[in-house]
Amino acid sequence: MLENTPEQIAQHYSAAMDSVNLINAGKPTGMSDADWADTVSRNQEHLKIMVAKDFWTTEDLAPLTAAAGE
Repeated sequence: MLENTPEQIAQHYSAAMDSVNLINAGKPTGMSDADWADTVSRNQEHLKIMVAKDFWTTEDLAPLTAAAGE
């Protein structure tokens, strides 16, 4: 398996934080409850996958875990 570079890890963390921020911002005005539930579910699944990765170094994974509902 190839090792991730520090830059790649930073990109993964940034993408995960995008999911965290989206979830924490709450349902946008005009979005249906069903669409919001689907959006949250997909982003939480993404976060669960990302938290399970073994390439993290000193990144704070607490916001990822919290937004993932774990």
